[in-house]
Amino acid sequence: MYVIIDDILKSLGHHEDSRCECSDSEVITTAVAAALHFGSNHSDAIGLVQETGLMPDMVETSRFSRRIHRLGESVADMLLQLGHIFKSLNKSMVYRIDSFPLNCCHNIRIPRSRLFKQEQYRGRNASKRQYFYGIKVFVMTDEANRPVEYRFTPGSWAETDGLRQMPLDLPPGSEVYLDSGFTDYLMEDNLKEAEDLNFFVARKKNSKRPHHASVDFLISHHRKPIETTFSEITALFLKKIHAVTDRGFILKVILTLFAHTLTKAFI
Repeated sequence: MYVIIDDILKSLGHHEDSRCECSDSEVITTAVAAALHFGSNHSDAIGLVQETGLMPDMVETSRFSRRIHRLGESVADMLLQLGHIFKSLNKSMVYRIDSFPLNCCHNIRIPRSRLFKQEQYRGRNASKRQYFYGIKVFVMTDEANRPVEYRFTPGSWAETDGLRQMPLDLPPGSEVYLDSGFTDYLMEDNLKEAEDLNFFVARKKNSKRPHHASVDFLISHHRKPIETTFSEITALFLKKIHAVTDRGFILKVILTLFAHTLTKAFI
């Protein structure tokens, strides 16, 4: 894992202070290990790499927190860089997009929340028929179920609003499969005309543009794997993501996505 992360950083032209005894690659690797094995608890991951001698020069928890926050943009760039590589290797040009909610606190604690304090973060999880307070994570995966694009939005945003925030940097002729919550006929037409992207959105019973039964079967077949991907990602989180700031909350989510992507691609 360390070798892969170090190579990606070098490919991005990353530079670090030569006076640092603990490299940025070691810091990111430890954060990834925390996401994979300790529910994003950085203290436990630091203790592991120190006690086992894997990284004897690893910094203490407070300095580690400052280092990983400074490296947040680099981690996001690394995740996007992997996404570009996976897109170039995806010969089938089949992609899936969906979203899942992440609570920052229980509903009863909303008035005391220190992370997200605006009403726009109060959303509804339609599949579980319950409300939540936090963010929505929009993820695009390729045919091999590897995340290639992602975006975060407030919990109250609709699926179509989140879809408009996605880069959708895909080669012409790509096929994108989505559920009925992403229905937007105008967007589908515009993307087909401008980018030659074929959006296959599951239709509701009262849809003005119903699909043929064969297309409905194809959409159902291609959409199912992303639900498994979301289950694997959310299983890495504890019941509550511990963070002091909203930036720290988002950073832990990015690190978890990055850890999952590395696992799917290389391990």
